[in-house]
Amino acid sequence: MHGTPHIVSDVMTHTVAAIGRKANFKEIVQLMEQWKVSALPVLEGEGRVIGVVSEADLLPKEEFRDSDPDRSTQLRRLSDLAKAGAVTAEDLMTAPAVTVQANATLAQAARTMAHAKVKRLPVVDDMGLLEGVVSRGDLLKVFLRDDEDIAEEVRREVVSYLFRAPLAPVRVEVHDGVVTLTGRVRDTSLVPVAARLVRAVEGVVDVEFELTGPSGQQER
Repeated sequence: MHGTPHIVSDVMTHTVAAIGRKANFKEIVQLMEQWKVSALPVLEGEGRVIGVVSEADLLPKEEFRDSDPDRSTQLRRLSDLAKAGAVTAEDLMTAPAVTVQANATLAQAARTMAHAKVKRLPVVDDMGLLEGVVSRGDLLKVFLRDDEDIAEEVRREVVSYLFRAPLAPVRVEVHDGVVTLTGRVRDTSLVPVAARLVRAVEGVVDVEFELTGPSGQQER
């Protein structure tokens, strides 16, 4: 019913800074600063993503610079202590890399980011070769969508489908991404369905209802 959702390839960055296994610590920091990014994919061969080095992987070197962690800390943070002594990407990187494919929906990419607790995802093809990078900011671009574009999709894909014979025309208004449906409908049991479908429209921040049924009772 809905129009084709945006996918990762619609919003991802195609030109990406990346490093090889042997990239040294200082080179990694310099590249992050140059490209203004918080993580870099690690590649081998023809561009297969084998890991990611993030700021979180680099910080232990500074954190443990002048400290002598006790036994409890050593046991609890073995990985961080190992990274504090690492000098190349292959020892610093988090592997395997959490990636996403270009044809994934933005919702799928957002769930992957949230689950992995990362800010950026390398975008790979079926062979695991790097195609780009998608960030949290990229996923939020759908909320820049024009209000009237959202309203038109709601009218076309939701209202005309669910409320085919309203008692009065259902009006759709959108302000700053908040959709309001106003009118009189024959079946108010469809309102929760409409709410779910409207929220699924990309760019929608929230939905409000000022709909009444045949008896004139308002549904919200």
